Amino acid sequence: MSDRVIDNPIINSPYGRPTRHFAFDRDGITDRIEEQRRPSSFFIPVPQPRKRGQQLELQVFTEDDIKPNKQVNDVRERVDAWREAGWPNVTPVTRRLLEYWSDPERDNKILFCQREAVETAIFLAEGATKWQGSWINNDLDAHNAEHNNGLPRAALKMATGTGKTVVMAMLIAWHTINKVHARYDKTFAKRFLVVTPGLTIRDRLRVLLPEDPGNYYRERDLVPAEFVDDLGQAKIVITNFHAFQLRETRFGRNATGNTKALVAPGRPDPFRETPAQMVSRVLRELGGSSEIVVFNDEAHHCYRGRAGEPEPDADTVENLRGDERKEAADRAEDAKIWFSGLEAVRAKVGIKRVYDLSATPFFLAGSGYREGTLFPWVVSDFSLIDAIEAGIVKIPRVPVDDDRVANRVTYLNLWQEIRDALPKGGRRSNQDFTPADLPGALTAALHSLYGSYVSAFEAWEKSEAAAHGQPPPVFIVVCSNTTISKAVYEWIGGYDREQAGHLLPTAGQLPLFSNVADGQWLHRQRTILVDAAEFESGSLSPEFRRTAAREIAEFKQEYAERFPGRSADDIGDAELMREVMNTVGKPGKLGEPVRCVVSVSMLTEGWDANTVTHILGVRAFGTQLLCEQVVGRGLRRRSYVADENGMFTPEYADVYGVPFQFIPTVAVSRELPMKPVRNVRAEPDRDAAKLEITFPRVVGYHLEIPDVPLVGDFRDQDLKMILSRQDLPTKTMVAGQVGEEDVHGLERLKRLRGQFVAYRLASEVLKRKLLTGDGDLRPWYFPQVLQIAQQWLRRCVELRDDQAVGLILLREAEAVEKVSQSITWQGGRRERWVLPVLRTTDPVGTTSSVDFRTTREVWPTDPRRCQVNLVTLDGKDGNAWERAVAQAIESLPEDQVGAYVRNDHLDFFIPYEHAGRSRKFYPDFLVRLADTGDEITRTLIVEVSGGRKSQSEASQKSWAARNLWVQAVNNSGRFGRWSFCELRDPTTAKRDLRPAIDALFALQGAAALTDAVPAEEELV
Repeated sequence: MSDRVIDNPIINSPYGRPTRHFAFDRDGITDRIEEQRRPSSFFIPVPQPRKRGQQLELQVFTEDDIKPNKQVNDVRERVDAWREAGWPNVTPVTRRLLEYWSDPERDNKILFCQREAVETAIFLAEGATKWQGSWINNDLDAHNAEHNNGLPRAALKMATGTGKTVVMAMLIAWHTINKVHARYDKTFAKRFLVVTPGLTIRDRLRVLLPEDPGNYYRERDLVPAEFVDDLGQAKIVITNFHAFQLRETRFGRNATGNTKALVAPGRPDPFRETPAQMVSRVLRELGGSSEIVVFNDEAHHCYRGRAGEPEPDADTVENLRGDERKEAADRAEDAKIWFSGLEAVRAKVGIKRVYDLSATPFFLAGSGYREGTLFPWVVSDFSLIDAIEAGIVKIPRVPVDDDRVANRVTYLNLWQEIRDALPKGGRRSNQDFTPADLPGALTAALHSLYGSYVSAFEAWEKSEAAAHGQPPPVFIVVCSNTTISKAVYEWIGGYDREQAGHLLPTAGQLPLFSNVADGQWLHRQRTILVDAAEFESGSLSPEFRRTAAREIAEFKQEYAERFPGRSADDIGDAELMREVMNTVGKPGKLGEPVRCVVSVSMLTEGWDANTVTHILGVRAFGTQLLCEQVVGRGLRRRSYVADENGMFTPEYADVYGVPFQFIPTVAVSRELPMKPVRNVRAEPDRDAAKLEITFPRVVGYHLEIPDVPLVGDFRDQDLKMILSRQDLPTKTMVAGQVGEEDVHGLERLKRLRGQFVAYRLASEVLKRKLLTGDGDLRPWYFPQVLQIAQQWLRRCVELRDDQAVGLILLREAEAVEKVSQSITWQGGRRERWVLPVLRTTDPVGTTSSVDFRTTREVWPTDPRRCQVNLVTLDGKDGNAWERAVAQAIESLPEDQVGAYVRNDHLDFFIPYEHAGRSRKFYPDFLVRLADTGDEITRTLIVEVSGGRKSQSEASQKSWAARNLWVQAVNNSGRFGRWSFCELRDPTTAKRDLRPAIDALFALQGAAALTDAVPAEEELV
């Protein structure tokens, strides 16, 4: 690699489709940017040290080694086209979810890589057949027949730190809610099995359970309010694959060895479960008998070894040697248990789909396939380099040069420098290996990387994160065996030294990590040792237990909630140690004070601390898969605050001893303030009987037309339309570098006569707006509608810049809306005949259901006036408009206003149409007036409009609110009396609200409008 440094590797938005990437050449990655998305490719580049002459253990990948993933790229192209077309051929539930997840105004935005993975899965199930994608499912079936014995697997490849758990939650919500709304649709399921490679990940995935207090559906706002109750019907079992092992039956546990010895060879073992019995045990909590959906987390552990002869150049377990052979044999056995367990599940209950999620869905050494071969059933890919270029993960930095007089970079391939001086066996080998025996190159690497940590720690101490109680950065060491890890742990954290028959606490070599200070063990450990042996022994110090008594008590209570029927007093040290490890970097938890973790293998996956800044590898890294897994522990970002350009700022993880890097950079992290997360909710201690506001959930309108002549009413200024060259050009000049020029125009449309345009508009109004309740046409109305359309053209359309009436058809949907809105009839008002169409399920909403988290600015409400504790404020620094209106409402006397609420996560909206498309209008506030004793509930809808909001649709929204929603709900007679008020100047909100309130008290509608639009900064 040439001496190239990329100042800022982040060149794409985390929330949009990537549009740029850094190019590769024969020396690796360059600083040249290609203006298109990076194709999915089969490569994992490794840095080439600047010192020449040293053969790396791992290959350096360049452009010559990049091979496109054709299947992924082809699928991506179809999904992109499907997305751009508005996700056609999906259920209404699916469309609502997709729109909700992709809403650019979301408070808790979903990363594009998460949406793309989910969209791909949805496309395969709902859209592929009708959107030129049938071949995808056919190819998947073929791949699964060859490699998975027909298990219906589809793999979603996502880099570590990009949010695979969120994707699982979104897919569970999509399946469950669709199944609830269409119980006989075989596409969907509401029973799920989540399989993990170990206890750490199993515990972490509890956020997928809707009943869990920290569930992602609520934390990440993944489900619209109207579907929250539906989600409760999901049945989810989360287990590690070890549960697929056949266990002894109750009879077998009670049988003696002699009894078991009587079983004839080759006969079924009556003392051990059958596969069907195992499935019944694992799925006991699911109940039912329908097919289930399976999620394989870290799915690279689940594969079927190649049948027959291995691929050319592929390793089998038998032709590997030493530790590699043992590791490959263990992996193969685990994969066999996992895969055969899924086959047993399919045989007993059926599997609708298996979703594989992994950052590294590759075949491993010993599988019979070439190591690093991508699973053929991968359909979606967001690679680590994609994630780095979008700023979604930290950027790993490795040594590329040093001042040692040698041919190789010492701390890049550290293992080559130290392996001969380290013991080969673990702690059980009883080798006498102490901290003093650690080789100099290893201790020097520790000191060097620690020096960088000190700088990061000092920066943290001065940061807003520390001021807000956020934990310190974390340093992790991954060792090859338990003997080495114990020595490294004691060298870093300290140990008891025997002297004259006494044990003297001896401080570690790195002060910020030492568990000993001033000759005494610290009450809260800064460095912990994590490995399988430690989990078995559960050696937590009495001091740690005593100091962390409150946290331990909380964990025991949480344990009792997670496992009903078990005693919290039975929790062993292993569970507590696992809890400490799982909560490193989490405020208020057992692992909060930990700064250094020394591990053997437990950190290779499933550990999701986002505070890791430094990683040291003290083991061999023979595969890029292992490199990415270990480095992945340091990839999760600490801050997801976007900068002024809507981009994430770079965060870095410094890595020694792991020969792995994507992008060379020497830049430093720029801290952005971490936004506090606030819980907006209906407070249980506030008087719900007095403050609760209920509302109908209207999804459409039914227009009952009396059998009387139709006429046009053109007095509303919103019915006007102006045509000018500001809308669209009417002439376009084209030319090449040589040759003749040409002019393109709209002459065909210009030649259309007004009669033709009126006929076209009347026809569309009849088809779109005046159908019967059964959806049939009313052809007898056509002559009257045609006459109204002609009148609208004459009275409401203004032609400027020599525009022609035929050009109206370029804005046909808008024109149809305006003609429709002008229609009324003789002898009565149109509004009397509008009725609401309510949502079939959960037709009435309430403020009591509000409960969500936000990073937006907020304003606390008066507990006597609002059931919800906070008013959320839009805009970058919190919009003063909403605050000003909330203050105005609270300042009104109690004999006028009984309660109010900001319309956020209420799921209160007003349906309307604009430009031919159905849309939803979410007004800002609901205000329930004081009780007058006449048993009529009066509610005022308040919208804060004006200069800060787009005016393009404002008139259509307000028209629909006044003339459709309010009139329809009032006509139904079931929800009290409603009115609509639009405010354009928050500084006069109190004054402008009063006439609307007075009119509503008098059971009349009102709209308060002012024209002054002050600058927002005037309100701050």
